[in-house]
Amino acid sequence: MNHYVYAMPQGRMTIVDSGGAVVRIGFGVLDVEGSALSPTALTNEAATQLMEYFAGKRRTFSLPLAPKGTPFQKEVWQALSSIPYGQTRSYADIAAQVGRPKAFRAVGMANNRNPIPIVIPCHRVVGSSGDMVGYAYGTKIKRYLLELEGIDVDALGRRNARS
Repeated sequence: MNHYVYAMPQGRMTIVDSGGAVVRIGFGVLDVEGSALSPTALTNEAATQLMEYFAGKRRTFSLPLAPKGTPFQKEVWQALSSIPYGQTRSYADIAAQVGRPKAFRAVGMANNRNPIPIVIPCHRVVGSSGDMVGYAYGTKIKRYLLELEGIDVDALGRRNARS
């Protein structure tokens, strides 16, 4: 397992490669036990794709991923991966998509434990009212990511409040 820390527009990000797949991405410098601080072709490619995303030049990622989690978490993360760039879904929408319509809180917990943010776009999940609730790295970064994708964050809650 290898990891490396890259400079990004929102600060440093750590990218972890294990067995030829990205297993973790995190904002800041992460302590990755049992991992060598050494870039790989994959961590470099992931960093390049993230930089393209931050520059507005990339909407999807083409990286091998191997997030570690429970079967339910992996099912939620797969559902998150289907949310198109520039769109949002509610926790209830994702719960329904995975066949557990009352499990929106469990979806929120799985969202919070997503080890590969941005690439698995947990930032695209909002509250049922459209409010920006919860994000492992804070709502300031969540707002930045949504606005980067062209989403009017302030209008999300207002639009749903009128429905």
